[in-house]
Amino acid sequence: MNKTDFSPRLLALADRAEADTQEIFRGIDRVSAANTAKVLRAFQERRVSAPMFAGTTGYGYDDQGRDTLELIWADVFGAEKALVRQTFVNGTHAIAAALFAALRPGDTLLAATGAPYDTLQSVIGLTGDYPGNMRQYGINYAQVDLLPDGTPDLEAVKRAAADPAVRAVELQRSSGYATRPALSVDIIGKLCEAVHYVNQKAAVIVDNCYGEFTETREPCEVGADLCAGSLIKNPGGGLAPTGGYVAGRSELVDAAAMRLTVPGIGGECGCSPYGSRLFYQGLFMAPHVTAQALKTAVFAARMTELLGFSSRPAYDAPRSDIIQSIDFGKPELLIQFCKGIQFGSPVDSYVTPEPWDMPGYEDKVIMAAGTFVQGASIELSCDGPMREPYTAYMQGGITYEAGKLGVLSGLDSLIN
Repeated sequence: MNKTDFSPRLLALADRAEADTQEIFRGIDRVSAANTAKVLRAFQERRVSAPMFAGTTGYGYDDQGRDTLELIWADVFGAEKALVRQTFVNGTHAIAAALFAALRPGDTLLAATGAPYDTLQSVIGLTGDYPGNMRQYGINYAQVDLLPDGTPDLEAVKRAAADPAVRAVELQRSSGYATRPALSVDIIGKLCEAVHYVNQKAAVIVDNCYGEFTETREPCEVGADLCAGSLIKNPGGGLAPTGGYVAGRSELVDAAAMRLTVPGIGGECGCSPYGSRLFYQGLFMAPHVTAQALKTAVFAARMTELLGFSSRPAYDAPRSDIIQSIDFGKPELLIQFCKGIQFGSPVDSYVTPEPWDMPGYEDKVIMAAGTFVQGASIELSCDGPMREPYTAYMQGGITYEAGKLGVLSGLDSLIN
C-alpha cells in the first residue's frame, strides 16, 4: 500500500486495528482450513475432471457437470440433495422456490426470526401486491418477533409452530437490514429441534445468504429441512457469475426444482451454455474467499470502533455471516461512507453512488458495488436504506488486502 494515499492518523489507526485483530484472524483461518478440507474431499470423492466443465445446450439432459456439481454441493452442505442452477436470478429467487416447495394454499408460513428481508416481504405479500405472491395463492403468514436482545424467542416459536396449519418455518440467518446478530449454526439447530418437536410436518427453511462457510457446519447438518442462497455471495467464491442453490431433503429439493422450471420437468432440464468451470472453481475457493471477507469485516469493525462509531458485531465477537453494520446517525455520513467504498473499488471507481428506488425495497437505498460480477456481495460492497439510524451494511472482500484498502477509502472519505 502506498502510505501517501491516506492520512497519517488513519494509517496509525489501521496499524493498531491489525495488531488488535491478529488472534481473531487466526481463528478465521482455522475455520477456512476445515471447510477447504471438506470441499476438497467432496471434489475428490466425486471424481471431478475437466470434461465436466464443458458447456451444454438446449434442454441440458445428462449434463454431467451440472449433475456432479449438485452432488458435491449436497456433500458439502450435509444435505440429501441439492439444486444448483445458473437460472436462479438471485438469492431471493432460490429462497422463494424453497418456500413454495413446502407450502400449499391454506398453509401458514411462520417467520421465526422476525420480519424477513425486504425483498422476501414482496414474495410473501407483506409489501406491495405483486402478481403471484403467496397471499394471492392463499398462503397465510405468521411471525414471531425476536427478544429485546435480538435473539430468537424459542418458547414463542414452539407455541406458534404447534399450529397444524404451519407447514414452513423460515429462519433468516443473516441480520439483513436489522440490528440483530446473525444466527449461529448452534442456534439454528435449537430452532430446528424446537419446531420439529411440536410439528413434524413443518419444514424448517433457512435463508442461508451471507452465512455459508463462516462456520464449520451448515444448517442442514443441524436439522434444517432446506437451506437456500445465492451463488454471487459466499459459495460462489467471487467467480460464479450468477445463480443460486437449494439444498436439503430430497423431496423438497425436487419440489423446488418443479417451481424453478415446471411440474413434470423439475431438475431434469437446464443447460449450462457457458460451462460449469467457474461454479466448480468458485465453490473450491469459497472457504478461503469467505475468510477474506470475514477479515475485512473484522478490520472494519475495529477501525470504526476506534473512530467512535457504533458497529456490529464487535470486532472480537463470534460471527455467523460476513456483514458488518455501522450506524452513522445521519444520512449524509452514510452516503459519504458508501461513496468512499465505491471510490476504493477496482471497477467503476469513478462512479458516485446515490440513493435510489431499488426494486423490492420500500425505502430508497444507496449501494456501493464496484464489483466484477454485478451486485456480487462477496466482493466488497456497502449499502443501506435511507432510514434511521442510517446504517451502512458492508460485506465482502475477495482479498483482505483489497478489502482493507476499500475500508480505508470509505473512512478517509468520512474524515476528509
